[in-house]
Amino acid sequence: MNRLAAILPASNVLVHVDASSKKRVFEQAGLLFENNHAIARALVADNLFARERLGSTGLGHGVAIPHGRIKGLKNPLAAVLRVQQSIGFDAPDDEPVSLLIFLLVPEAATQRHLEILSEIAEMLSDRELRERLKTETEASAVHRLISDWEPLKSVA
Repeated sequence: MNRLAAILPASNVLVHVDASSKKRVFEQAGLLFENNHAIARALVADNLFARERLGSTGLGHGVAIPHGRIKGLKNPLAAVLRVQQSIGFDAPDDEPVSLLIFLLVPEAATQRHLEILSEIAEMLSDRELRERLKTETEASAVHRLISDWEPLKSVA
């Protein structure tokens, strides 16, 4: 199992999210984490915005990985939201974003946090998979695509 699948419950995958801005999609993510994991929505949104102010988490190709450190969180948690209308995200290629993979990590997370981000970036570099994640109509199918993906094995 890849690192993202290990921290992504199926209930944390939403498609057809109605959010017209970065602010709205961060609020939607906050609501999801509050409802599914009892993490205050304002805490989530504030941390995502704080990280975003350091620089856009947009990767390009219509994808972003907003992430934040959450005080009191014991283990990393992820969510995947796909918006109905692409959102401007200040991505390096200036392409608006429709697929967002949210990552929340404990306040003191270091190496594991970076390993998860690295693996998500590797997964999203697969153009065919990325396009399927952006077009699949069922949340369960998006979750399955992520769960079935395997990172390249390093030879180190």
